[in-house]
Amino acid sequence: MFARAVLLFAAIMSSAPVAARMSSPPLVLDSKIPLGEVSGRIDHLGIDLQRQRLFVAELGNDSVGVVDLVAGKVLRTIPGMSEPQGVAYVPFADSVYVANGGDGSVRVLRGDDLAPIARIELGSDADNVRVDAQRNRVLVGYGKGALAVIDPATRTKTADIVLQAHPEGFQIDETGTRAFVNLPDVRAIEVVDLAQGASRSLPIQDARSNFPMAIDGAAHRVLVVFRSPPILMALSGQDGRIAAKVETCKDADDVFVDANRGRIYVSCGEGVVDLLDRAGAGYRQLAHVPTVPGARTSLFVPELDRLFVAVRANAGEPAAIWVFRPAP
Repeated sequence: MFARAVLLFAAIMSSAPVAARMSSPPLVLDSKIPLGEVSGRIDHLGIDLQRQRLFVAELGNDSVGVVDLVAGKVLRTIPGMSEPQGVAYVPFADSVYVANGGDGSVRVLRGDDLAPIARIELGSDADNVRVDAQRNRVLVGYGKGALAVIDPATRTKTADIVLQAHPEGFQIDETGTRAFVNLPDVRAIEVVDLAQGASRSLPIQDARSNFPMAIDGAAHRVLVVFRSPPILMALSGQDGRIAAKVETCKDADDVFVDANRGRIYVSCGEGVVDLLDRAGAGYRQLAHVPTVPGARTSLFVPELDRLFVAVRANAGEPAAIWVFRPAP
């Protein structure tokens, strides 16, 4: 009888959610940093590690918020943007690049005092920004299908990498030689050779709305999250084959890899952050951490070991940055 009870208990525990069996939650809310009178949608985040500043693309407010992470408060708000979507700090140029979807411009700010120093006109729908550190340049997705190549020394566009459709999330792989680009309008992932500019497409089966993407360098995989159905798909970085799939939260907009813990963070508009961890060749659900509906933008900063989640203002919560600490 005792042996049967032990077996029954073991079966229940093995089928219980992983988070329920953990002695402490894997993601702890440390603090909330109010953003002030910010209304509407918040898009992507960027980080200046040296100055401990977090940049917030306040799309619905036509502004960029600058958060002092040491003081835990807003340092200043930069108005006059036009639906800012992408924002990135460029260390080798000590400048901040802000891509504006409303007028297609890229505004460049000086790193120390955040004064405007350049404006680059791309034409339409300037979106995600990535730093190509290997070639000392900045890539910005825009328009009906291109990555603009920008030289930070001259602050000018030097070339276009032509794509099949408007690029959403894109990432440069761990070798620095290729960019993987989500093209949800044509249900494709494009692989771009950054030295030659040549590209090819990867099949994505029946999944749709592929927006967030991350590189899992340790596993040599590209992680793509789809909204329909809500799944994370891991593709081999070598040949693009599908290595694993797992269900995740709805309305995902950002995904990050915590290499030290072998975890993945997916932030979703349904009001949760999904935590996944590696399980053999695949992944498993670790926890669902509640946030606020509509809070789908986030940024994991390994150097600070913190996950920042942008919460837009609603009836129950003011606009704020929620700071999560992974544990253990």
